[in-house]
Amino acid sequence: MSRTTLDDRDRELLSAPNFCHVSTLREDGTIHAVPIWVDVDSDHVVLNTETRRAWPKNLRRTGGATLTVLNMENPYEYLTITGHVAQETQDGAMEHIDAMARKYLGQDSYPFHQDGDVRVIFRIAPDRVHRHSPG
Repeated sequence: MSRTTLDDRDRELLSAPNFCHVSTLREDGTIHAVPIWVDVDSDHVVLNTETRRAWPKNLRRTGGATLTVLNMENPYEYLTITGHVAQETQDGAMEHIDAMARKYLGQDSYPFHQDGDVRVIFRIAPDRVHRHSPG
């Protein structure tokens, strides 16, 4: 059954080094889906990206996305969140991506920085939350 808020298990899945597939709509109506790192902040899903990528452009245009997070230890358990942008900011984005590098790579700083990169954080507020957990 779908809900509109995150529960403790949802936050655990978002806090663990599980990948998130972000699905957005392109201008032609087709779906654009990419795997990214994910974080959680209270009741928001936190996404961090470089501004020149396609999915943040789609997210800005439509205002929403569907996120799917698989439990890497048991991929039959997954979380699907359809939500809207609650906040977009560049403040703290570089520090946040370094924290994500520690979470996902065990490295103190994000090793893929390139000259000219501008990072942004999106906080996604859930409109619909569903977790599938077998058994």
